[in-house]
Amino acid sequence: MKIESSLINFRIWLVGLLLGLGVISVNAHEMSIAEMTLRQIKPHEFSWAWGVPGRDRPISQDLKVTWPDGCQADEHVIRCGPRGLKGVVAVTGLGDTYSAALISLSTSSSMQPQVYTLTSSQPQAVVDDSGVDERSTFDIASSYIKLGIEHILSGIDHLFFVVSLLLLVGYSRKLIWTITAFTAAHSITLAASALGLLILRSPPVEATIALSILLVSAEALNTRTTFTRKWPALVAFIFGLIHGLGFAGALRDIGLPQQHVFVALLGFNIGVEIGQLSVLLVLFLVYLALKNQKYADFSRRLVIYSIGSMAACWSLSRVVDLLTI
Repeated sequence: MKIESSLINFRIWLVGLLLGLGVISVNAHEMSIAEMTLRQIKPHEFSWAWGVPGRDRPISQDLKVTWPDGCQADEHVIRCGPRGLKGVVAVTGLGDTYSAALISLSTSSSMQPQVYTLTSSQPQAVVDDSGVDERSTFDIASSYIKLGIEHILSGIDHLFFVVSLLLLVGYSRKLIWTITAFTAAHSITLAASALGLLILRSPPVEATIALSILLVSAEALNTRTTFTRKWPALVAFIFGLIHGLGFAGALRDIGLPQQHVFVALLGFNIGVEIGQLSVLLVLFLVYLALKNQKYADFSRRLVIYSIGSMAACWSLSRVVDLLTI
């Protein structure tokens, strides 16, 4: 009987490993963001350039820019009339190859560059070379909420940690406290890092995130009353602090508007929570459909083995990267 049970577990682990490796090979971790730099070189004249593309082709082949009225642009320079660089800048093509476009405007009259973030639902921004951000609070909040949703849904490792917590505690009252603790923790470090109060290098953060998924998925298979099973909310809070630093790394890449930092930060965090809760809702519907089925336990273990296998691969890869820096 023990041999048969071990064989079944081995088969589940093998299928999980193959599924995990397949998912790793076809999914990217972060959103693709196109970055544009606008820098004043003369009165009413600006240099402009896209940054390094996230794909093998130039960004200009995927995204087209429309400049404000009165401005003429060639390949590298924008020349505007006496009114200056004021008006609507629009980027078409967002949502396909690139999730968002980040425009950084540096002028001689401002100490810090003005950051504009454009998405497929909000593909234009009102720019002003005087350094005044004329966007409404609602526009900025809605833009960063969508970016937060896109980030959590494309950040497979963060989602797998949440799924591992769910598989550890099940749909019970403990899940509410566990997810709340995770949310509170990553909100704290996301805010602290985004505001420059806490900065850690990305490699150790990413390695710890992978190890956290591996630990929780392994504990989800454990039937003994371990520390993690007894205090899942505390474990979620501790690892949530690390995951928040991962979110903050993505937010630093996107950039924050200098005059609306707190609105953008709050919007991004709300977006992350919306995406996270949406995934839990979908999984709850799946749980209701499968809980009385014959292979419910097999399906649960298959998911755990798949997540654990991916987490093991990520951990090995990220620890090696950390040691080779």
